[in-house]
Amino acid sequence: MAHRLELPGGTLAYDDTGIGPLAVCVPGMGDLRSTYRFSTPLLAAAGYRVVTLDVRGMGETTVSWDDYSVEAIGSDIIALVEALGSGPAHLVGNSMAAGAAVVAAARRPELVRSLTLTAPFVRDVMPAWAAAAIFGPLLSGPWRAAMWDWYVRKAFPTRVPPDAADETLRRNRNLAEPGRFAAFRRMAMASKRASAGRLADVGCPVLVVMGTHDPDFPDPAKEARYVADTLRGKLLMIEGAGHYPQTDSPDVFAAGLLEFFDSVDTRRSAAVHAS
Repeated sequence: MAHRLELPGGTLAYDDTGIGPLAVCVPGMGDLRSTYRFSTPLLAAAGYRVVTLDVRGMGETTVSWDDYSVEAIGSDIIALVEALGSGPAHLVGNSMAAGAAVVAAARRPELVRSLTLTAPFVRDVMPAWAAAAIFGPLLSGPWRAAMWDWYVRKAFPTRVPPDAADETLRRNRNLAEPGRFAAFRRMAMASKRASAGRLADVGCPVLVVMGTHDPDFPDPAKEARYVADTLRGKLLMIEGAGHYPQTDSPDVFAAGLLEFFDSVDTRRSAAVHAS
């Protein structure tokens, strides 16, 4: 059973695994916290407390929210880290959730130890009208589940998870619940202006992770380099990975995160002792 955090606008659901420095992992739009099902055990075994969150409208988190923007999801991340009481946290955000993690780090830097931005949408890479033209029809009508399945399959261009069929069934059952597709559609069409406008305010260490075959970007390496350079961060390109490297390349993904986390924690420990 998921843990619950009651907030004024609804209830967040999350899993909590392991003991150690806190790492909060957030999935992208239309996805479940189980996207981290392969990497969570690897991070926990290495000595980290791994918390995976269902974003607004998805999984076991409620659909009662009045806002599905990256700003709002960033607020949820802040509230969760505060409630867990063991921050500052390493924040890990995939896709749209990378933008939400940027917002959280910019607004409450004392709660954030580092950012890992995976396949990050931290700015609008297409005009609002284009997003509406794509995601409006894609996520409306009786074909919406089949269309989203097709879209997700494209996100695994070279390596398909061994439990892909089971995960698809789990996601489809969730999206079939009342209100979930409507929430998903609102999230998909929301602008990333809030995160784009806060990039300059991020001061913590940053790691950008991108798959070389990510189909969501015309030039994945170029977008990853832009984000890493803008945030003065490190870059990890995972050969052959798609839009979900935490799922299709969990060993490489977790190893990259652990190396990054360990370097951040070592620097933080040295700074604390020096002070």
